[in-house]
Amino acid sequence: MKDFVIFRFKSKNRKTMGKVNAMLRRVYHLYADGFRQMTLGRVLWSVIIVKLIIIFGVLKLFFFPDFLSQHAEKGQEHEFVGQELIQRAP
Repeated sequence: MKDFVIFRFKSKNRKTMGKVNAMLRRVYHLYADGFRQMTLGRVLWSVIIVKLIIIFGVLKLFFFPDFLSQHAEKGQEHEFVGQELIQRAP
């Protein structure tokens, strides 16, 4: 089971762990204070969020129709996808 662990931070030195935690805490406070004191940035972030909603919400409806529900029966989607992959394979 230990072979399947992708990332594990092991440190035998507790001072190193303390320094890492302190650095992460400082980085978090830097960003938190920066966002808290923003004035113009809030307007810019709101514009960015509105644009993302438009891009991913509205444009998806027009340019990305639900092809699978139009061509496959309910509950048989996996068979339709499998057949399409087999037919389109070189």
